[in-house]
Amino acid sequence: MAKLQLAIVTAEGESFSGEVDKVVAPGGLGEFTVLPSHARMISTLSAGILRFDQGGDSVSLAMSGGFLEVSDNRVTVLADAAEQDDAIDLERAEAALERAQKLIASSPADVDLEKATASLQRARVRVKLGRRRRERGLG
Repeated sequence: MAKLQLAIVTAEGESFSGEVDKVVAPGGLGEFTVLPSHARMISTLSAGILRFDQGGDSVSLAMSGGFLEVSDNRVTVLADAAEQDDAIDLERAEAALERAQKLIASSPADVDLEKATASLQRARVRVKLGRRRRERGLG
């Protein structure tokens, strides 16, 4: 069976490169799946969970936005940030979520609301993925 070659790149460098069976990504217009022989496409990525299947295992990453390109069974993700579920410190993520919620609720005049909202979205994704991992008894 055909495979996809997936590369996930952030500002810190390449966070993943390898063959996968499928990719499920948080697109700007909703979640979508990429399978082998997928048509060429480019999509924005929203804050959300990117999943890929590799050798019978499913791997999940918290994404905070970016772009995804599909071409000739190659999927390239250019991400603002990507963090695997086993790297998420749930207590720290929950504290970041609480800080972001309080900041937006108080909305002082000197706060960039767009940046605060982006921080809130990132924190929500990290908490969701961290809790999912904990519920599976993995963290």
